[in-house]
Amino acid sequence: MSSAVHNVGGWTSRWAATAPRRLAIVDGRLRLDWAAFDERVGRAAGWLAAAGVARGDRVALLLGNRAAYLELVLASARLGAIAVPTNTRLSAREIAFQVDDARPRVLVAERAFASLVADALAAAAHAPARVALLGDDPDDAFERERAAAPAIDALPVSPDAPMMILYTSGTTGAPKGALLAHRKTLFNALNAQLYFGIRSGAERVLVAVPLFHSLGLKILSLPALYAGCAVVLQRGFDADAVWRAVERERITYLGGVPTQYERLLGALDAGACPPGARPALRFLFTAGAAIAPDTVRAYERHGLVLKQGYGQTETSILCCLDEADALRKAGSVGRPVFHAELRVVDRATVDAAPAHWRDVGTGETGEIVVRGPIAMLGYWERPAETAATLREGWVRTGDLARIDDEGFVTLVGRAREMYISGGENVYPAEVEAALLAHPAVDEVAVVGVPDATWGESGCAFVVLAPGAELDLAALLAWCGDRLARYKQPRHLVVAAELPRTASGKVRKHELLAQLGAAAGTDGALASSALGS
Repeated sequence: MSSAVHNVGGWTSRWAATAPRRLAIVDGRLRLDWAAFDERVGRAAGWLAAAGVARGDRVALLLGNRAAYLELVLASARLGAIAVPTNTRLSAREIAFQVDDARPRVLVAERAFASLVADALAAAAHAPARVALLGDDPDDAFERERAAAPAIDALPVSPDAPMMILYTSGTTGAPKGALLAHRKTLFNALNAQLYFGIRSGAERVLVAVPLFHSLGLKILSLPALYAGCAVVLQRGFDADAVWRAVERERITYLGGVPTQYERLLGALDAGACPPGARPALRFLFTAGAAIAPDTVRAYERHGLVLKQGYGQTETSILCCLDEADALRKAGSVGRPVFHAELRVVDRATVDAAPAHWRDVGTGETGEIVVRGPIAMLGYWERPAETAATLREGWVRTGDLARIDDEGFVTLVGRAREMYISGGENVYPAEVEAALLAHPAVDEVAVVGVPDATWGESGCAFVVLAPGAELDLAALLAWCGDRLARYKQPRHLVVAAELPRTASGKVRKHELLAQLGAAAGTDGALASSALGS
């Protein structure tokens, strides 16, 4: 059943009607109450409609953290269109792939990315009908045209109507777009409200992580807006700037990835933001990778609660650790959220139909599967990948975990070999595909290895083509043109061959063992840095 009530883009109108002068958005010097924010969302919808955007069309966003980002996401939703947040760290070729895959009618980008956009569109086969560049000048064409556009209210949509495409890579090496519905955004907000204890209209949430990621957009920003709270945006991450904003804006909670919390902890240890400067701060939230228990305890010594959570692009929040258990269960990601059904299934049965799945016992390891209103609709125009991941409504996460006798989930590994570098998901198949295209590379396998700065980083094991010589500088340039910096391997190992199973699959655990054995020796493996 379609109704405007189901449209996420209408949330601002309801708060504008009930709390028009309450603070909604802080973006540098720009401070918007709900009345002003709602008007900007409505006029952004009018601008998109004038650009030809209609129900089902895609709107790509290549923007930093700014008010216009949230406005355009909600404006797209009002029209029944689909927002496509795009990672600003991608290379031009990677952006071109997403443009060709999603085929957006409109692309809105930072003016600072004009050259990147031009290179991406030159490489794309399907250029958007309209490209708009945003700067900080209120006289920019977009701002002038939006101001002149009529405000459009939220159109009726069904709960399952698509609202957003968030791209995530996969084991095939090709990025794929998780198609997310309006109902997913709503129930994710409800889960966040329960587990974060969001008080209607009372929170001030600091967002210093990118809005093109699920953490910044789906877990921090949209649930806060659903509850009529203020979202304070930072355009880039700087530890000292975060603590200044906590003090200045009386922030009640914020979120980040583990690598950011190490930097924030360093700033605290150096004297930033003492307890008296943060009277409103209730807790800190981390996701994107496991947080070290020692880090949780270090924040506790500063009088701060650091909560761990877990989720995926396809589902957003799946588990969250309450304040009361943050120390007692440090290392766990908490209990499953309220609006979802989560199981840990024996890996020996998970490839069968769900009717044949067997849940593991307490303390045993299995694969996390989940279903409920927070699940994605599928992967954009990827029926095979959708069928492999969505099984009769269940999402196979590929993450390995165990559950204790109190129902707390602890992650123990990833079944699909993904690793996380600086809070960014890196899928080896995608990196391997880029390296294999180099004429000097005959075979390649990429694995994640521990990294003191980024948590994990990539190590590429390469077998050279016959007679080829490896030019590290040229290979780095090759990666730089094809892969975002966080995906580029930081270590290179030249190997005589790759160990394989009888069926031909690479034994990646043996590669890691060889790497350890070769360290500090003159063995057959030569290890070199491939970037910093």
